[in-house]
Amino acid sequence: MAIGDKYRAVHRRSLEDPEGFWAEQAAPIDWSKPWDKVLDASQAPFYRWFAGAELNTCYNALDRHVQRGRGEQAALIYDSPLTNRKKSFTYRALRDQVAKLAGAIAALGVVKGDRVIIYMPMIPEAVMAMLACARLGAIHSVVFGGFAANELATRIDDCMPKLVLTASCGIEPGRIVKYKPLLDLAITLAKHKVERCIVLQRWQEPASLVKGRDLDWNEAVAAAEPRGCVPVKATDPLYILYTSGTTGQPKGVVRDNGGYCVALAWSMQYLYGVNPGEVWWCASDVGWVVGHSYIVYGPLIHGATTILYEGKPVGTPDAGAFWRVISEHKATALFTAPTAFRAIKKEDPEGGLLKQYDLSKFRTLFLAGERGDPPTIEWAQKLLGVPIVDHWWQTETGWAICGNFVGLESMPIKLGSCSVPAPGWQIDVLDEQGQRITKPGEVGAIAAKLPLPPGTLPTLWNADERFKQAYLADYPGYYKTGDAGFIDQDGYVSVMTRVDDVINVAGHRLSTGQIEEVLGSHNDVAECAVIGVADELKGQVPLGFLVLKAGVTRPPEETVREVVQLVRDRIGPVAFFKNAVIVPRLPKTRSGKILRGTMQKIADGQPWNMPATIDDPAAIDDITGGLKTAGYAEKA
Repeated sequence: MAIGDKYRAVHRRSLEDPEGFWAEQAAPIDWSKPWDKVLDASQAPFYRWFAGAELNTCYNALDRHVQRGRGEQAALIYDSPLTNRKKSFTYRALRDQVAKLAGAIAALGVVKGDRVIIYMPMIPEAVMAMLACARLGAIHSVVFGGFAANELATRIDDCMPKLVLTASCGIEPGRIVKYKPLLDLAITLAKHKVERCIVLQRWQEPASLVKGRDLDWNEAVAAAEPRGCVPVKATDPLYILYTSGTTGQPKGVVRDNGGYCVALAWSMQYLYGVNPGEVWWCASDVGWVVGHSYIVYGPLIHGATTILYEGKPVGTPDAGAFWRVISEHKATALFTAPTAFRAIKKEDPEGGLLKQYDLSKFRTLFLAGERGDPPTIEWAQKLLGVPIVDHWWQTETGWAICGNFVGLESMPIKLGSCSVPAPGWQIDVLDEQGQRITKPGEVGAIAAKLPLPPGTLPTLWNADERFKQAYLADYPGYYKTGDAGFIDQDGYVSVMTRVDDVINVAGHRLSTGQIEEVLGSHNDVAECAVIGVADELKGQVPLGFLVLKAGVTRPPEETVREVVQLVRDRIGPVAFFKNAVIVPRLPKTRSGKILRGTMQKIADGQPWNMPATIDDPAAIDDITGGLKTAGYAEKA
């Protein structure tokens, strides 16, 4: 059997017989009622998986493991360098605490189908809150802790929660973020009035409670009776997760229970290659989809041990933080964003801190969230000596669209590619007319044939028409990913950039990702971004932003001159790449995505607003200052 044959057979079957394939993959999940139909297409394009079935996601994540002998296995390891705390919870202990918290929530009148907003930092109680909602059949909506009050208010108005679960504060390096005043302001701003809040007091910054509305977390849980698992329909929502909308109104991505459980269980085994009982670490945040799928639900449904990390890749205390966590807890795999590794590479380019730690149990590094640029992947491969898998997915999809399925069959890794489509995903590249591009390597819009596989969004919260317009209208019969890239002759997919980041230089369509790949290969460069800047003659021209590695002492103009020549040598004069700006950091969202759209507006002198998701607003000042230094003063 040739390399790739096993994968290709599985993928082919998933497309040719989706109902038979996914019925088999549903076997590891415990159902309280079997399905009437694996795929219900009667309301297309609103497809529903496992129609008629019933289950409880919390039961699948906790109770069944206790009943089958995993009760004393670690379910959750909390590691917080920000507070110098570590704590491990067995499956039994986690189940018992979640059941008590569910009792406290139910005592406030929350029932199946009610919404609960969770606004919390990276602490065990955030995981418990999600699972407690799932236990009751309530629909949770996690809002990233410390999110601005007006953004929280829009989410309150959209999902109309009966209850908010929060903590008094979050902790960042060198500062405390007071959550409670932000929540109080959001409740004041929102038209929908939240009836009750349960507040976990952190000793670092206790909060004042509003009488008659707010309850102390520990007191409420202590007084509660444990609650069992409430069966829900497979097609009922498990959660709503908001993602930024182009209209300014956030889009509430809906995730169902049944298809999600099936997809996560399959992916833990066959994409990530993790076995039940092994330690897995996803270094994300529960506020993002990655945290939902692979800090909380995926590993627990699979019976693995999951690490919850309240810290950063650098600065808590140094660029060896990730190596310490992997070594100390014997993690077999890590899933994080490329930006985390670029930060580590910038601070410790030679990887000297790794020598202090034993990573003998560590098998695979998975990257997603932004494109895994080849220079960073090559650096990580050389340092770690394990496969580095770049894979691609979105808030909307809930799990990977493409990846290298190491638990199924280890296939060759191609630098710059997110490998091959997951089961159930038929990926095509489309031209500007929506026609399929058959020529390998040609860049176009990436789209997925309907129906999408289990685990993906069935719709948006209370916005079916918006769901169709946002994702289905542009390419009939397809889901629009919003990403651009190409498929090579071996079927490997390369996601180069967002469709909006394809720039048009004198009629030539260029991917900013292609140029970033060249800039990132320069030895001085730790991280980079490319945007298209308006140009009277060419329409747009590319402009680069470079963050240099620690310890680079050469004159910056030398680095700029060399990267300009590199682009000319590797892409050609057609790129018309003439300039790069050196900055100390790039503006990013809290999940690590570079805010290229905002950078482009600043460079073009267009009106812009400070993005609500920005991690460090001061990074905008760096961009503005860099543009002025480079002669863009009249715009910046």
